[in-house]
Amino acid sequence: MREKITGPIRQPVVAGQFYAGTETELLQEIEAAYLSDRGPGRLPKVDPDGPRQILGLICPHAGYVYSGAVAATAYLALAADGVPEVVVIIGPSHRLGGFWAGIQSAGAWHTPLGEAQIDAEVARDLLALLPELVDDVRVFSYEHSLEVQVPLLQHLYGERLRIVPLLMVESGAPDARRLGEALAQVLTERNAVIVASTDMTHQRPAETARGQDLALAEYIRNLDAEGLLQERARRNISMCGYGPTAAMLIAAQQLGATGAEILAYHHSGEVAPMPEVVGYLAAEVVRS
Repeated sequence: MREKITGPIRQPVVAGQFYAGTETELLQEIEAAYLSDRGPGRLPKVDPDGPRQILGLICPHAGYVYSGAVAATAYLALAADGVPEVVVIIGPSHRLGGFWAGIQSAGAWHTPLGEAQIDAEVARDLLALLPELVDDVRVFSYEHSLEVQVPLLQHLYGERLRIVPLLMVESGAPDARRLGEALAQVLTERNAVIVASTDMTHQRPAETARGQDLALAEYIRNLDAEGLLQERARRNISMCGYGPTAAMLIAAQQLGATGAEILAYHHSGEVAPMPEVVGYLAAEVVRS
């Protein structure tokens, strides 16, 4: 029997916009993303005895019509890898400012697929290391970067899913390292996956976006968080979730990551013709 949810329930703000607003339509939309020509081309099958080698994922967070197929490539890999006990989702803040980072330590997130329960124990352990985190569901009130990941995870794991949402407002190298090192300490000996939610280059011609994004992908492939941050800043690349991505890479390295693989790259111009596009990348970070 599922344990009773205590604490605030975060309500969706982009259901019916970034993804379908009803359970039936949302399930159809998710399956279409997996079967898309830009996606993996097959539906996921969760392996309950999977090796659990994935420590981190990079997934885009645009509307499913644009980035869902790329995200599905990452979640197909996660399904085959097994069942994590907790998924930490780190997203960038597109709206709020004035603080470093936020967390929700109890309750759940509601989507058309039901409630995704917060792993309160993991959240409390993280707060013990980083008491400056703002623990308030209202931090996430208007933010889509984490929300769009939740239905894709629910589609795989249903009521078993436990999440810890983290919103990064300040995303410089010291901030990413502070969060990454704390996550590594908290998740040691835990069966966990860290999802870094990010889109890549925003509103640039397709070839410019692809060139910039694949340059950053090399730093991801090499598990080089510092290099990623430096290159993004040097070239002023409009990757929105660079802090979450760097924090994930730092945590994964300290948890024993041995490599990373770029699983997919596409851009919004492949869905609808447009003079300037947004890039979407999926990647996995693994241990041997």
